[in-house]
Amino acid sequence: MNQYLPLMQFVGALRDAGLRDVVGSPGSRSTPLALAFAEFPEIRRHVLLDERSAAYFGLGIGLASGLPAALVCTSGTAAANYLPAVVEARYGHVPLVVLTADRPRELRDVGANQTIDQTRIYGSHAKWFLELPTDGEDETALGRYARTAGLRAMATSLARPYGPVHVNIPLREPLLPPAPLMAPEPRPRDLRSAGTGERSAPALLDEALRRIRSARRGIIVAGPLPPSRPAPDLIGLSRATGFPLLADPLSGLRSLPAPCPGRIDAYDLYLRDQALRQELSADLVLRVGGLPTSKSLGQWLAAMPEDATILLPGEEAWQDPLLASGLLLPGAADLEVGSLIGRLGLATQAAPYLELFAKVDRAARQAAETFLAERDLFEPTAIRVLADLLRPGDQFFVGSSMPVRDLDGFLPSGGGQRILAMRGASGIDGVVSAAIGAASRPGGRTALAIGDLSFLHDFTGLLAAGRTGASLTVLLLHNDGGGIFSYLPQHGRPQFEEFFGTPHGVEFAPGVAMLGGRHRRATSRQDLLAGLGEALASSGLDVVEFRSDRETSRILHEEVFAAAQASARAALADA
Repeated sequence: MNQYLPLMQFVGALRDAGLRDVVGSPGSRSTPLALAFAEFPEIRRHVLLDERSAAYFGLGIGLASGLPAALVCTSGTAAANYLPAVVEARYGHVPLVVLTADRPRELRDVGANQTIDQTRIYGSHAKWFLELPTDGEDETALGRYARTAGLRAMATSLARPYGPVHVNIPLREPLLPPAPLMAPEPRPRDLRSAGTGERSAPALLDEALRRIRSARRGIIVAGPLPPSRPAPDLIGLSRATGFPLLADPLSGLRSLPAPCPGRIDAYDLYLRDQALRQELSADLVLRVGGLPTSKSLGQWLAAMPEDATILLPGEEAWQDPLLASGLLLPGAADLEVGSLIGRLGLATQAAPYLELFAKVDRAARQAAETFLAERDLFEPTAIRVLADLLRPGDQFFVGSSMPVRDLDGFLPSGGGQRILAMRGASGIDGVVSAAIGAASRPGGRTALAIGDLSFLHDFTGLLAAGRTGASLTVLLLHNDGGGIFSYLPQHGRPQFEEFFGTPHGVEFAPGVAMLGGRHRRATSRQDLLAGLGEALASSGLDVVEFRSDRETSRILHEEVFAAAQASARAALADA
């Protein structure tokens, strides 16, 4: 791996985002950084002998210009000499990008010369820290990651309040480039973050409008959005553009009762099929909010050309793990969408694509509905039963792992439920307590769908229901272990049950009673309807447990996906 390839992308991104000055000091380990910066004539180079002075020099540039300078030093105590200036930059609100060269990881903590622990060396005084990878097998992926890191470093430093960011860069010998260096072509963009209530620069909106108007196969992807924030009018944007709207259940738009001919909700079922992905490929993606729950949708989006995506993250400017935003509109999502709608005329050139996508989606959804109606009860059916019992305005809290994925695949549009989940880090811990906290707010009823391992993680959290007086209906999907692992490559290995399946054999009924709740077991669709209906009509804590077999459930999932994909392919052939 040529470590200069990601370095050149990183420095190119700093340049594109507005960096105009770099301040360095002599050193060996920082040689690749120094030589990389030398290939960018747009960036002024300042070389000072003492790192402490160099850091304050860079601080002065930022103080006078309002733009960050980059600091470059070698490994060891050189990095430590930057600390006083970093502290000043943090508390003086001065933008600064600190780049510290480091030894490779295998030389750390083994007595290697000029090697100290540089990770987070500036602690809380740095607004953001990253260790930039410079070696690996996938050069393309590393280059894209390095470019994103450079853009983010600049934007974070310039996000109010201004301040320092720290990027530590392990570099390996030989330190000289193996081939002549070439700076990437400029790709200017304004990536300074906009806060809540702010709009992006007019030039960025103009460029977004130009791309939208020229698209013939555009889509809108609504990922998870904070339910407590103003919702962007993506249904209105779909009408204005003629683009299909792929609505994640955590976007708030899936269950919204408002009519929307372009709303698509069964995509997770058929985008698993590679041929269908290709046939439905888009030339423009407007992605709003976080990364969608659906893995198949994420894979489809990841295969799009990088410049095909316009990202409107809204809450957090860097919700882009696909590293695919060709254009970023960093303002408040509701304001950005409103601006786009206000300046768009009725778009008709995308209508054939919308009709095609909607036809495929309807066919897949109908096949899935038929399958659920005709087969034995399994997890997606149980989640649908609960969803159908909820009224508009009721809260449906969904656990991580399989429950949120089954909800994504099998929940049709328009139910009116307020869907909540903890997808920030997607952990399975604390879900019970969070759901009870949500239930404590005044309003409609609250139900929780959760797997047995997640339920065990936070079992004593049930105590909060009695202590706060909150009412919660729990649909416990009990398959005695980690059901989601049955869909991963390690399924079928001899050690699978020991390390991944992890059966526990716990009987939940006595514990639920001990913590003040009511427990009942459902073994059929009728049992489930009756149990959940009674629980939702009652106050307090109710747990309705449905037990399933993990392997049987995996097979049924594969069968329903196959049925949906077959119907989608038939609809596509008939279009």
